[in-house]
Amino acid sequence: MALDTTLVGKKSEPASFEYDWQKIVLYALGIGAREDELDYLFEGRGPKTYPSYAVVPSFGPMLALLSRTGGNLAAVVHGAQKVRMHGVLPPAGKLLTTATIRGIYDMKKFASVITDTETVDAATGQKLFDTSWTIILRGGGGFGGSPPPREEVPAPPKERAADFVHEESTTKEQALLYRLSGDLNPLHADPAFAKAVGFEAGPILHGLCTFGYMVRHVVKGACGGDATRLKSFEAQFRKPVWPGDTIATSGWKLEDGRYALVVGVKERPDPVITNAVAVID
Repeated sequence: MALDTTLVGKKSEPASFEYDWQKIVLYALGIGAREDELDYLFEGRGPKTYPSYAVVPSFGPMLALLSRTGGNLAAVVHGAQKVRMHGVLPPAGKLLTTATIRGIYDMKKFASVITDTETVDAATGQKLFDTSWTIILRGGGGFGGSPPPREEVPAPPKERAADFVHEESTTKEQALLYRLSGDLNPLHADPAFAKAVGFEAGPILHGLCTFGYMVRHVVKGACGGDATRLKSFEAQFRKPVWPGDTIATSGWKLEDGRYALVVGVKERPDPVITNAVAVID
């Protein structure tokens, strides 16, 4: 089925999302938070909110627009993710998110759909965050469209070691826990489904769960544990991660508060996240 490129530039109706401290804590546990991060796990201290939670309320509006393109949602790959913070997420509230497809791009065999979202506090109208989602549709290319734009991301300096490295094991149940925050794709839960789509080793971890681990590691390694200092972060997903893998994030401090990042797993040599950068206040 041909993709509906007439959707490019059209904004969705605002989608409402309500959450409370329990959802915030569940998400934090889903991205691996431990007892030494009690500020993010105990309602007696807020709880504080990891800014990567922004992907949770924006996931639904993005997916709703993506489904309207006519692409095969059983054949999607998450290519890249960006988040830009404009305010601090409170531990509970009601949010309104609008989504816009920025472009549908031709990659020969694949198609790339980039969707931007904007989220505001429903009570005050304050903009809290923007997100950008790059979703790859396998088999969706060849329609004669333009290729996706190239964006320059600072690379880690080759001449020196990372300024921080944070290594942390995931549990065998990590994907089962993370999916409770809203991404119920059976690829992350059902061994038979995972095998049917080519993952013989079983269900893989959500890319956004690995993304959340990366954000936590930046908070620990570059922000002194204060997630409000993290203003934007982005990454490209390269390789799958399996529950039980050990995730390691390396960060190199650059100018203007930026950190170049690479995420790998201890069990295999190739990076799982590259072209990643975080901006710290």
